Amino acid sequence: MTDLLHLPDESRYELIAGRLVMLDWTPVHQDLCLNLLLAVSEYCPGNLLPSLHVSVAVDRRHEFRPDVLVMRTSCADVSPLPVTEVVLAVEVLASHDRFHDLYDKAKVYAKAGVGSYWVIDPLQERIMLTEYALGSGREHEQVAHTEDLFVTERPWKVSVDLPALTARRNDLLATDAE
Repeated sequence: MTDLLHLPDESRYELIAGRLVMLDWTPVHQDLCLNLLLAVSEYCPGNLLPSLHVSVAVDRRHEFRPDVLVMRTSCADVSPLPVTEVVLAVEVLASHDRFHDLYDKAKVYAKAGVGSYWVIDPLQERIMLTEYALGSGREHEQVAHTEDLFVTERPWKVSVDLPALTARRNDLLATDAE
């Protein structure tokens, strides 16, 4: 982990099971993340701070950068953020890191006690959101899976209009061939 301190500040990476994984976010991916951040921010309590791509230190073998996260404001100026301060982690799947987001990170986040974990899949015809909540035995349990309007009360009331996000993504990816 000390080797990570020598990487340039602008490096976009994660440490997953001791392996350095470089990240590459497309503008469409970033647009989706921004819209998710806005949805999460709408009713966010004042003691919490939603943010994009913050480095989260889990242990010596794991340092993640969730696409969107919500942290306690007491650590708003800390980097990397201790995983114990993460209230919600959101990962937007990309073709190159699908397995890590769906399996590796979910297990590590659960073991570390992150209460809410969302996985957004924009690689399907319609954008899908799967919500996981921390259950007994420090494992995430799936509590929602939808491509429609997503509404949850965990960790507070949040709604995400997935059909609108799908339409926006499709508009951004449309060609000018007409």
